[in-house]
Amino acid sequence: MRRTVILAVVAALGAGLLAGCAEDGEGPGGSSANGGGGGKGRTTITVGVFGAFGLKEAGLYDEYMRLHRDIEIKQTSIERNENYYPQLLTHLGSGSGLADIQAVEVNNIAEITATQADKLVDLGRTEGVDKDAFLPWKWAQATSKDGKTVGLGTDIGPQGICYRKDLFAKAGLPTDREAVGKLWAGDWNKYLAAGKQFKAKAPKGTAFVDSASGVMAAITGSSAKRFYDGNGEVVYKTNPAVKHAWDIAAAFATEGLTGRLQQFTPAWDQGYANGTFATVSCPAWMLGYIQDKGGAAGKDKWDVAPAPKPSNWGGSFLIVPEAGRNKTEAAKLAAWLTAPEQQAKLFEKRGSFPSAKAAYSLPAVADAKHDYFGGAPIGEIFSRAAEGIPVTVIGPKDLVIAQNLADVGMLQVDQKGRSSKEGWDAAVKAIDNALDQ
Repeated sequence: MRRTVILAVVAALGAGLLAGCAEDGEGPGGSSANGGGGGKGRTTITVGVFGAFGLKEAGLYDEYMRLHRDIEIKQTSIERNENYYPQLLTHLGSGSGLADIQAVEVNNIAEITATQADKLVDLGRTEGVDKDAFLPWKWAQATSKDGKTVGLGTDIGPQGICYRKDLFAKAGLPTDREAVGKLWAGDWNKYLAAGKQFKAKAPKGTAFVDSASGVMAAITGSSAKRFYDGNGEVVYKTNPAVKHAWDIAAAFATEGLTGRLQQFTPAWDQGYANGTFATVSCPAWMLGYIQDKGGAAGKDKWDVAPAPKPSNWGGSFLIVPEAGRNKTEAAKLAAWLTAPEQQAKLFEKRGSFPSAKAAYSLPAVADAKHDYFGGAPIGEIFSRAAEGIPVTVIGPKDLVIAQNLADVGMLQVDQKGRSSKEGWDAAVKAIDNALDQ
C-alpha cells in the first residue's frame, strides 16, 4: 500500500521559529484554563500549546470528542515558545492559570522534569499508556531520577540529508539516494569531504550546504552527551563531541562550502526558491518547509538520503498539572493523543514524526513516500534514523547554549570571516553571561 504524505510546516521547535497563527491567551492555558463543565453534562478539558502544534489541525480533538460525547476539548495557543514557556513556569509555581494539559518543547523538558515533577501527574501510571510503545530515549527524557514519567512524547525530529539532485549531477556526484547516502555513511567528516568534491565542479553561484550552524546542530544532535553531563553539570566547553561538531562546522565555513545563511530568515527561504545550496540537514518536519519555500520549481529536484549518523532536532511532550480541575480525564486524553495510532495520523496529516516506535509499522508511516522529493520513502528513512538516536542528556539551558553557539559563535565564522577560535570565544562569553557564570 503506497501512501503519499504531503508534509506541512510543523511548529514544535525550540524557539517557536515555525510557529503558526495562534491567539495569545492570558497564560499558557488561556483565560479559560481550569474550566469545569462544558455544558449539557459535558466535561471541558483545556489544552495549552504553543504555535500551530498540530493536534487540533490534524482533527484529533474532534475525533476524541466523537468517541467521548461527554468530553469537550478547548485549546489555547501562544504563538512562540519563548513567550509560552516562562508563563508555564510561573503558573506551575502558583498552581493557577493552568490548562488541564500543557505542551512542553523538548529543550524545556529537562527543566520541567527536574524542577516541577511534584506538580505533575505521573503519566506512566495512566491507563492506556504503554512505555514499550515509545522510543526508549524519548521516554527517558521526561522521566525523573526516581522513575516518575511527567510527560508523554508527541513527536520527534529524526534527521536526514535533503539534497538537490540537479546540482549533484552538475557537480559530478551521484544522484541516487542510496549512492548519495554511501558518500557520508557513518562519519560527518565524510559529509565534509563530499562538500569538497561538490565545490570542485559546483555550478556557479551554488554552495554545498546552507549554513555552518545547521551542520553543527545536526552533529550535536547525534551525540548522547552534548552540553550537560549526567549529573546536570554544564560540560560543553570540555566535551569532545561538541568540539568535534564545532570543528567540522567551522571547516565547512572556512573551506567556502556554505551559503553563509542563517536558518529561518528570508534569505534562507530565498535560497530554497533560487536553488543556491545543494544540501541541508533536515528533520522530517522540515520537508514541508522545503516544499513550501522551494515551490513548484523544486519538485523532483530535491531528494532525501540518510544522515551520516542518526540525529534528532525537535519534538515535544504533553504534561498534566496536578492543579488541574480535570486531571483524570486529562491524563486519559493525553494518553490517547500520544498513542501510536494517533501519532501516525499526526504524521500523515501534519508531518510530525512519531515518538512512539509502535507507529512505525502502521501503513501511514511504514508506507509513507513524498512526491515532492521524488517519491522518497520517508517513513522508512526517518524510522531507521529514529531508532538509532542515542539517549541524549538534556539540560535546563540546552536551548540557550545551542542558540549562542550558533547565532553568536558560528555565525561570525560563517558570515564575518572570523577564525574558529574567535567564534568559539565569542560564543563562550555569551553563554557564560546568559548562565551567569
